Amino acid sequence: MNASITPITMPKFGLAMTEGKLAGWMVRPGSRVKAGDDLADIETSKITNAYESPGAGILRQVASDGETLPVGALIGVLAEDDVSDADIDAFIARFTAEFATDDADAQDAAAAEPTVIDVKGRALRVLDLGHGDATPVLLIHGFGGDLTNWMFNHAALAEGRRVVAFDLPGHGGSAKDVGDGSPAFLAGVAIDLLDHLGIGKAHLVAHSLGGAIALALAGQAPDKVASLALIAPAGLGPEINMDFINGFITADRQKTIQPVLGYLVHDKSLIGRKMADDILRYKRLDGAVSALMQIAATCFPDGRQADDLRPVLERGDVRALILWGEDDEILPVRQSGGLPPAVTVDILPGVGHMPQMERAADINRTIGTFVAQ
Repeated sequence: MNASITPITMPKFGLAMTEGKLAGWMVRPGSRVKAGDDLADIETSKITNAYESPGAGILRQVASDGETLPVGALIGVLAEDDVSDADIDAFIARFTAEFATDDADAQDAAAAEPTVIDVKGRALRVLDLGHGDATPVLLIHGFGGDLTNWMFNHAALAEGRRVVAFDLPGHGGSAKDVGDGSPAFLAGVAIDLLDHLGIGKAHLVAHSLGGAIALALAGQAPDKVASLALIAPAGLGPEINMDFINGFITADRQKTIQPVLGYLVHDKSLIGRKMADDILRYKRLDGAVSALMQIAATCFPDGRQADDLRPVLERGDVRALILWGEDDEILPVRQSGGLPPAVTVDILPGVGHMPQMERAADINRTIGTFVAQ
């Protein structure tokens, strides 16, 4: 291969990702780009995500908008002005001819499949990645989500440390018994999981309702918490968009679930049909809707958040980082105000309720730096 030509290939945003759709190029062919520039939107099974340039040079597009390709397939190249068209054409032809799904990648994808484990008589679906001496990370998703909400973050955070994601009770592939549905109850389940996995202390990275659960866990067992990195967390104010909560529970087809999911993101085009299909499929599981109803009734009675968990942060005994999309339509960003000065608050412009998917690379860098301190 020509060392002066940089291949741009279909990225692998999550270890279980096997293909992606080139939703659209963000840079015109023939444009000069530098490393880190947004090149294209890639649509996955969950959401569309920006793909950052792996290097610098002049862009030559190989794949067209709308193409679905396997991970690792060539979608473009970067080269300098002094590289001839003939050399670029030869590079593309050779790369395409030699391309095949890497057996090691296929094995990694299989190894990355979550497993269902028994934790004190409760079935929990868990994805456990990474190893190393650094303090482990526990990922806690939000209302109606599952461990795939971290598909763009899990592997990136699992460099040099163990990172565990799981489906909360009532969600995904976990048992549908949610007890009283409170953050305190769900935090107790998370503590049981940490104990079962032999993790004495962990960084908690949590989103939305998962943020309230993480705060409740830190309140119950502060010795188990190395730090809190909370993304648009519940528990810091009374307001919540009940049109989202109630719509998520009641929607039963594409036509009704799609606008509800639109509340999650700033750019509504990021919500794909596959994401809606996955949620509708989950809601058909026995006990799933009842579990959501119980959680909503306990956590959001009369359309307000029931738990005020600010005192956990005000104690000042745990490092905390708050990340919030400025355009969040579910939990208002103003709830990040008035926190102790020791709590780092980062407001992200042009981002909605799911920064870990909408701005994955930035979130991974910020959280990676934070947990490494």
